[in-house]
Amino acid sequence: MTVRAQPGHDHLTWVGHGTVVVAMGGTRVIVDPILRPRVLHLRRVHPVPKHALRSLDAVLITHMHHDHLDPPSLERLGKDLPIIVPVGAAAMLRRKRFTRVVEIAEGERMRIGALTALATPADHAATRNHPLSGSADPIGYLLEGAKRIYVAGDTDLYDDMALLGPLDYACLPVAGWGTSLGPGHLDPERAAEAARRLEARVAIPIHWGTLWPIGLGSPPQEPPLAFNEAVSRISPSTRVELLPPGGSLAL
Repeated sequence: MTVRAQPGHDHLTWVGHGTVVVAMGGTRVIVDPILRPRVLHLRRVHPVPKHALRSLDAVLITHMHHDHLDPPSLERLGKDLPIIVPVGAAAMLRRKRFTRVVEIAEGERMRIGALTALATPADHAATRNHPLSGSADPIGYLLEGAKRIYVAGDTDLYDDMALLGPLDYACLPVAGWGTSLGPGHLDPERAAEAARRLEARVAIPIHWGTLWPIGLGSPPQEPPLAFNEAVSRISPSTRVELLPPGGSLAL
């Protein structure tokens, strides 16, 4: 697929949770948009920066869990915006009348304007917890243009992770949306090991501090700090950029 590119400066915006916007070479894509104040039992703590949602060329979805694939959030971006999803996830969105849904398999590449998106492996559960929603193996995305930018989605460490490096930027999950992490996730220490395996020049901790169960107070702010400390020990050649939800980084 080739999509019309947009002018602008190269930058990366962490919208919050797993949602990342990459603007590079005049092309703007958003990964795993979660844009509502509430998703199921989770409330959003920080507002969505409206500037991040302008002039998007495509949406990339890593997997089908509700905190990464949210049809009402996608509707905010328009039914006709191209949406790239892992194999098995398209049927659900087509039933909801999204018109430009394309599946991508692990190891495949897709051209989006000035970018090439490579679907990378991910070690994470596949189901959406609803029998009619189907199942799709989770993936991450390596976005290649003037820079090489990895957005991991949800994953644990896996054997071939080092094959993706070296990277200019790695957006790595360091926490979750609740008081504990199940299998298939990175904590700060394991995310630091991921930065080492990926040979990431810059690492941005994501997937923390944005969504939290209603009635449990506020999400902890320690995970990115713990990640920063772990990277200094495990991958000292990596620079950590601590962005607040809604924060941007020039590439």
